[in-house]
Amino acid sequence: MRTTPRALLASAMLAGLALTPVSSIAAAPAAQAAPYCGIHWGSLPKVTGYDVEQAPLTDVRAGRHDCFDRVVLDVSGDAGEYSVRYVNTYRAPGSGQALSLRGGAKLEVLVGNPTYDADGDPVYDPARPAELVGTTGYRTLRQVRLGGSFEGQTSIGMGVRARLPMRAFVLDGPGDGQRLVIDVAHRW
Repeated sequence: MRTTPRALLASAMLAGLALTPVSSIAAAPAAQAAPYCGIHWGSLPKVTGYDVEQAPLTDVRAGRHDCFDRVVLDVSGDAGEYSVRYVNTYRAPGSGQALSLRGGAKLEVLVGNPTYDADGDPVYDPARPAELVGTTGYRTLRQVRLGGSFEGQTSIGMGVRARLPMRAFVLDGPGDGQRLVIDVAHRW
């Protein structure tokens, strides 16, 4: 059998590769995408502790931003306790009745702020409880609905496009009141 120069070159190359330790072969670094708009929020529940202050909820509004959609709950005093979490079924407080929400995911917002004052008189009584804010043109929000107030807590349901990163925090103002802010990112 005759060995050609081409066959010798191929054998030498294969032998050289076989002797090269795997650790010395440079692998391309794994490409890691930067977080969308620098968002590191995640989708786990956002919860604060118990607060005895129960200032009434006075308004719910929404706004569009470049990287997220925002819902703001205005409170006449301290915003106090809150819980914001994704749920499979959004339910009315007290009765437990399932309430529909448009979108691929549902956020339940519970606040320790009723929609009524200390005398039981309504402070926040929206004309359309199932459509608290218009969501036309929003990238993430599909619906914001009032579930109701029960035993000093108010429930707000947010239908969103998908289970996306979200955050919740309290800001001072307007006036002596505070605002609970819930942001939901447009994407991961």
